[in-house]
Amino acid sequence: MAPVPTVLVVDDYLDALHVWDLYLRSVGFKVVTAADGPSALVQAAEHRPDVIVLDLELPGLSGFDVARTLRSQPETRHIPLIAATGYSHTAQLETARACGIDSVVVKPCDPEALVLEIRRLLDAAPSDHANHA
Repeated sequence: MAPVPTVLVVDDYLDALHVWDLYLRSVGFKVVTAADGPSALVQAAEHRPDVIVLDLELPGLSGFDVARTLRSQPETRHIPLIAATGYSHTAQLETARACGIDSVVVKPCDPEALVLEIRRLLDAAPSDHANHA
């Protein structure tokens, strides 16, 4: 049996964080959460999630900076990053991609669309990227 994929969800809006946690667990993922940029880096290093869903506007350290940091570290550079953001301006989305974001979903996001995007990135991830938790 394949290991259950771990998703790190990072959002400073705690109600949204709670809803995403419950929803993603209900469809079969293991979920780890963080409410700010520095906590996201700690959780990513500790749990080595299979995918990270990252708000771009975070306290302490922006999602852009979190993505840059994750991409600069050998142990986290391979983790697929999904930006879940209210940003929809082309320049901001280009900046997200330049920081290492693999995919962008614009909030509010349909939960099923996010799950499909998570699964798409998991399917595209290198086969040696199994659950490290």
